[in-house]
Amino acid sequence: MSASTQAPTREAALTLLLRQGELTAGQLADQLSVSVQVMRRHLRGLEEEGLVEASPAPEGPGRPSNRWHLTSAGRGHFPDGSEHFALGLLSSMAASMPPDQVRGLLRQQAADKATDYRQQIGSGPLPKRIERLVDLRRREGYVAEFRREGDGPAWLMSEFHCSVMRIAEQFPCVCDQELQLIRHTFPDCQVDRIHWLLEGSHACGFRLLPLSPEPC
Repeated sequence: MSASTQAPTREAALTLLLRQGELTAGQLADQLSVSVQVMRRHLRGLEEEGLVEASPAPEGPGRPSNRWHLTSAGRGHFPDGSEHFALGLLSSMAASMPPDQVRGLLRQQAADKATDYRQQIGSGPLPKRIERLVDLRRREGYVAEFRREGDGPAWLMSEFHCSVMRIAEQFPCVCDQELQLIRHTFPDCQVDRIHWLLEGSHACGFRLLPLSPEPC
């Protein structure tokens, strides 16, 4: 297999692990239409680079299968925003301003950003607005997607890569700002965080439940 063929397969494998959390070599091979042997070679190469690691998991009789997931370096493989500038700015603010004032500024930033989002996604049915927001977030460096929660009225929005992850690790209050941002963007919904990267989940997840039934 040539290097030009290997690179897209490697990137696709990393993206699948980012989106789905943990997968076996067989599951990755099936989704990428390559042989298990080829996928195992890719995974060993990615493991040597420190981008993925495996943990054994029993799956019926026989030897346990390795389930592969991204390392922190693997997550760092995906593009981040202007984190160095933002980290320096937040550090300066935290050193010179009371914590309540810092949180207040972040809340205001979330409200201002939400106003911009609402203008861009416009009006219309909730799923269409969520779809437009997901598209905006992808352009900002997030790996985002959404789906309906079962057959009910709620929708789930997941972000598998956070473009401000390294900032959030040092300033978790940024995650509170993100939650408020989604709430301000969809004031007609109850918005709850259901998954959180900082707590070990493989994505940040938000559940959006309309406060009133959507028109048929």
